Amino acid sequence: MTLSRRGLFGFGGAAAGGLLLSGCDSLASNAKLKAIVQSAEGASERWQRLIGRDALAPEFSTADISADFKVNGTREPSGAAYQAHKAVNFADWRLAVTGLVNNPLSLSLADLRRLPSRTQVTRHDCVEGWSAIGQWTGPQLGLILRAAGLKTNARYVVFRCADTYGSGPSASDYYESVDLIDAFHPQTILAHTMNGAPLDVGHGAPIRARVERQLGYKHAKYVTGLDVVASLAGHGRGKGGYWEDRGYEWYAGI
Repeated sequence: MTLSRRGLFGFGGAAAGGLLLSGCDSLASNAKLKAIVQSAEGASERWQRLIGRDALAPEFSTADISADFKVNGTREPSGAAYQAHKAVNFADWRLAVTGLVNNPLSLSLADLRRLPSRTQVTRHDCVEGWSAIGQWTGPQLGLILRAAGLKTNARYVVFRCADTYGSGPSASDYYESVDLIDAFHPQTILAHTMNGAPLDVGHGAPIRARVERQLGYKHAKYVTGLDVVASLAGHGRGKGGYWEDRGYEWYAGI
């Protein structure tokens, strides 16, 4: 029997899920948990390669939307720039699309709202051991990348974010990344709306990534930029994301 990431962290892995309830840091510091995750990681990746990573994640009806959808990670970025944008309801906020693109973009929140959008009701599975169903609306990431025009050596999309973890010399900006398979997946969107209302601060305003075939930590919040790159080496510690730099697996497919 192949052990999937959804089975381990969502509903099927009671023992492992219980161990993870203490939060994200416990995974990064516990060698036994790392081994469990890495084992499931390999099995899940091989399975998705077999069935195809273009398969859709399950979608639900609005009747299935969870009454309580927890806020994971940062609740509100404390940086002056983010607070200034929040004060004017993100009217001056812009998404920069840079890197290996032929047409760099600078898009306002209004620009993103005017783009064709996708609405999907999906389940968010967090490594902390909880799941919730929410409705998300926003343009497909692939649409934006096509508008920017990728160069032939493009391989990954890095999400730059407004929140910072830690303090002093150890402080680090949050970031995440996906490869082009996930970037162009039809359910990968930049969500500006949650459950029919503008995205709130706790859940990532003004936009967050929804990468529905991945675990929760891949769904970057407070996204300020997309950097299209050939290698992940130039960001953070080079592992592809803030938590990946601290022991999580880069491929979090479920």
